[in-house]
Amino acid sequence: MEKESKIKQFERELRYIKSERIKESAEVMISKLPDYFFEVAAASTGKYHPKYAAGFGGLLRHTKAAVRIAHELLDDPAIGGKYTDDEKDIMLMGLMLHDGLKLGKDKERYTRFDHPLLMAEYIKENKEELSLTEEEIKLITSVIKTHMGPWTKDYHGNEVLEKPTTKYECFVHMCDYLASRKCLLLEFDDNNNILG
Repeated sequence: MEKESKIKQFERELRYIKSERIKESAEVMISKLPDYFFEVAAASTGKYHPKYAAGFGGLLRHTKAAVRIAHELLDDPAIGGKYTDDEKDIMLMGLMLHDGLKLGKDKERYTRFDHPLLMAEYIKENKEELSLTEEEIKLITSVIKTHMGPWTKDYHGNEVLEKPTTKYECFVHMCDYLASRKCLLLEFDDNNNILG
């Protein structure tokens, strides 16, 4: 898939980011996502996600749902007033990328439990191409690393991931969590854009 096509998939979501510098950094990382990200379902079983996250493009739709939920919440001054514009932009970028390596760098059969760590590391590996400060790199990698919330143990019971503790980490986890709830249904058009 062409880099431009990958970025175009997030055309609406990228407009939520106010800073051109952060938006350009988001575009760089989106263009580096593996092709499978735009094709696979959010989960192989469908057990933990709503219907819109199933089938071809389901992971992309789940990601867009999490970003849209964040955008709506951050637009509410009672919630968004706790963050600077750049912090909001970094959290939106983090949500666009949080499941970017869900099946690993090269498509594996099953979800990599450590995918939050893989994605955070991938951002660090590419930081020279980004226009983010060291503090912003630290913030985006922390919200991605902790987006799984309380689910920190792998299939063997090993503690692999960190729990969210900061207001940024908890907010990003909350948006990802809400996007995975079956009772919250969003409608999408044929181009994987949220209606409304």
